[in-house]
Amino acid sequence: MKKLVLTLCLIAGFTFATHAQRFAMVDMEYIMRNIPRFESAEEQLNLISRRWQAEVEAMMQEVQQMYRNYQTELVFLSDEMRRQREEEIIAREREANELRRRYFGQDGELFQKRASLMRPIQDEIYTALQEIINDRGLDMVFDRSSAMHVIIASPRLDISDDVLRRLGYAR
Repeated sequence: MKKLVLTLCLIAGFTFATHAQRFAMVDMEYIMRNIPRFESAEEQLNLISRRWQAEVEAMMQEVQQMYRNYQTELVFLSDEMRRQREEEIIAREREANELRRRYFGQDGELFQKRASLMRPIQDEIYTALQEIINDRGLDMVFDRSSAMHVIIASPRLDISDDVLRRLGYAR
């Protein structure tokens, strides 16, 4: 009886072990680079970013110029005028830092703009990827462009071109 139970346990164990998970890999950077809308969105974000950065830098240069002027005129200023100039410089510097935070902060305008431009593209990719996963019965899909440490993988596991074809960007 013990042999029969042990044999059944071994058979059940082998049965479960042979049911391997099916997985594939995608290269999200490759997919994004091959979608023209992504490239144009990146260009648009870069233009906005450069314009905003120039605006912030101009304000900071203005603060530096105000400080240089203050230092050269310091000996001629009364205590009241000195305090007033210092407050003006500090206020202008705060404005510049606030502008930088508003544009480039964690939830700044650049972050929001990036999300509004990229979210529809990412949603399309994930929808196409989900369709491929369902069609092929895959259990997992890894992104080889992320920080995951894949040393080498078979090219037949890469479904990046299939995702592009599903999106209408034939390769």
